[in-house]
Amino acid sequence: MFTFVPIFMGAIFILVIGIIIFTIIKSIGTWSNNNQSPRLNANAKVVTKRTSVRGGGETNARSIYYVTFEFDSGDRLELHVNGQEYGQLVEGDYGELNFQGTRYLGFTRHPL
Repeated sequence: MFTFVPIFMGAIFILVIGIIIFTIIKSIGTWSNNNQSPRLNANAKVVTKRTSVRGGGETNARSIYYVTFEFDSGDRLELHVNGQEYGQLVEGDYGELNFQGTRYLGFTRHPL
């Protein structure tokens, strides 16, 4: 019993450190891929909006905002946007989407 507990605690520690390192490497990879992608402008329509809430309970809750855009070709792309952009975009808006990889850069509405 006395040899099992230190081994178990060591395994949990290694697992937690491994998850943290994996998350950091994955984030750096996404950031690098976005930086290597060209900046694109394309006509698109706002199709849907959604939020994801993280935390709560004993910690502060945090909302993450997503908007799905549909291009003239019918392809769709969901991008993470900040709260202000989320509030200003309305489903059905049509305009020019500016993005780089999976990074949202802006949306300019076209008048109907």
